[in-house]
Amino acid sequence: MLPVIWFWIVATMVAIYVVLDGFDLGAGIVHLFVARTDRERRAVLKSIGPVWDGNEVWLLAGGGALYFAFPALYASSFSGFYLPLMMVLWLLILRGSSVEFRSHIDNALWRPFWDIVFSLASSLLAIFFGAALGNVVRGVPLDAQGDFFLPLWTDFQPGPHAGVLDWYTVLVGLFAFATLAQHGALWVAYKTEGAVLARARTAAAITWPLVVILTVATTIVSFRLQPHLGASFAAHPAGYCFPALALLGLAGIFVFHRRSQQLAAFLSSAVYIVGMLTSVVFGVFPNVLPANQDPALSLTISNASAPDYGLQIGLLWFAPGILLTLCYHVYLYRKFAGKVRLDDGGY
Repeated sequence: MLPVIWFWIVATMVAIYVVLDGFDLGAGIVHLFVARTDRERRAVLKSIGPVWDGNEVWLLAGGGALYFAFPALYASSFSGFYLPLMMVLWLLILRGSSVEFRSHIDNALWRPFWDIVFSLASSLLAIFFGAALGNVVRGVPLDAQGDFFLPLWTDFQPGPHAGVLDWYTVLVGLFAFATLAQHGALWVAYKTEGAVLARARTAAAITWPLVVILTVATTIVSFRLQPHLGASFAAHPAGYCFPALALLGLAGIFVFHRRSQQLAAFLSSAVYIVGMLTSVVFGVFPNVLPANQDPALSLTISNASAPDYGLQIGLLWFAPGILLTLCYHVYLYRKFAGKVRLDDGGY
């Protein structure tokens, strides 16, 4: 029972991270399109400025919970995905540096350079995170000791000897890119005014049909590539509530965006993301990292989890810690609610 609880705790923390830091990444993806002047780009950056580094706390907390609750999964994945994880780390560093450095020097070349870095790093992070999710669904070549190594790519085929990147994981990466671009555009539209608001609405309108197409394509391919997904939903039909939640969110984006209800459209995007992620989690359960050569070698909540005593003690410490984190985020978002104002300075 405790491994199941921790499985869903980790999944929930990852979903919260994707929803919160996802609009930061999305704002970076659409940054150069929705903002044309320095003042407009400052407005986009200020829309995420007070919260972007706090949002990334969920990535660290999720990684910490993963290390604590499923040490075998942590050890296996962090060694097998060593190269892409280092690339993600550098992209996170570049993205944070671009936000903080762009206004330190008043120069015609300095600021545009960091704007490009911010947009490029955000775009690549979205694609890499999507590709990582694709690897989890597709599976990796685990051996009897739970170890594996993946090159960055091989022949771009999602077979037993695939690399981190193949046509399927690239598809999921593009799907994540489009989803987070839409999510970020809706956030920018909610937080800004004038020309930036208008362009952000245009960006969201352009990406919505792309997200719909990629949702359908990725879902069909995933079910064909990973038989365990279909088996999970067939065995437990109640799990269809998760994809239903995603469809509800997708419909909500369309309806509320047309009505210019920006907050409702953004929250619908959050619902869509949560629905998609929980659908994946439900589909792979009880696996935490499937093996694509021999399913019997997959890491599951049983063979990858820490002892029950440690999980029980960890749960007692986790509860007050996560409560404090949630209270902090509620205060932070209430404190900086509403449209951004550049008259106050910053960015």
